[in-house]
Amino acid sequence: MKEYVESILKEEQIRFREPMHKYTSFRTGGEADCMLFVDNAEQLGKILHYMHLTGNEYFLLGNGTNLLVSDKGYDGTVIKLGQGMSRMHVEGERIYVEAGALLSQTARRAQEAGLTGMEFASGIPGSIGGGLVMNAGAYDGEMSQIVESVTVMNEDGEIMELDCDTMEFGYRTSAIKNRSFVVVETALHLKKGEPDSIRARMDEFAVRRKAKQPLEYPSAGSIFKRPEGYYAGKLIMDAGMRGYRIGGAQVSEKHCGFIINTGNATSEDIAELMAEVQERVKERFRVDLEPEIVRLGVF
Repeated sequence: MKEYVESILKEEQIRFREPMHKYTSFRTGGEADCMLFVDNAEQLGKILHYMHLTGNEYFLLGNGTNLLVSDKGYDGTVIKLGQGMSRMHVEGERIYVEAGALLSQTARRAQEAGLTGMEFASGIPGSIGGGLVMNAGAYDGEMSQIVESVTVMNEDGEIMELDCDTMEFGYRTSAIKNRSFVVVETALHLKKGEPDSIRARMDEFAVRRKAKQPLEYPSAGSIFKRPEGYYAGKLIMDAGMRGYRIGGAQVSEKHCGFIINTGNATSEDIAELMAEVQERVKERFRVDLEPEIVRLGVF
């Protein structure tokens, strides 16, 4: 594999035994066997095709904001979308943006262009690619409301385009979540608005986030999906778990839907705390909490 990737990527795009804690919002996790920083769709296609042909295990990494990596690391290749795959441009009421761009960056670009509809994403720390896979949302907005089409790549490196209906968006899910598709680019259809009004709404959301969320600590945002008819954070609080700790991992006192790294948490601490929260809520309310985050490696 080393010889093949060296024929496609530059030396600085290839790293071995790379510490994953540098690439996740939890700031935990062991080493990945190999990490490849891919800068364009051509490189991505060749790498994916090679991985498929050889059967090598791989994981596609966006901004690492919804990810818990094992302390033992990952016995495979992490493909990281580099800065070269974060381009965006505006045409009328549409923004065309590549998968590596951040949701927050895209929301700011929309505001500058006087386009409204993406304000909800201005404080979400993930990438466009990850946001599409998970149908990211906040404050009554979500990606499904603004997506016109999504360009994806299959494991053979072939490109295809999916429209919004084909994406089968649902609550924190989409048609590509459990398929071997990789998001390359998307077209977002927004509406004309006043830049100052759009900025004011984004600022309002930022104030609300700061007041209610533990932004000063490493976390992965809301750790559990919202159960039908309930709010995960309230269930956790009512189960008496506010401030509960295992090692350096803690249920946030500010927002019980968050698990935070108080400074020295391990991924195992976080995983154990998640399990304890699920067990307590199940015992008290007979509600199963389903994690939003993805686990990578062996726990």
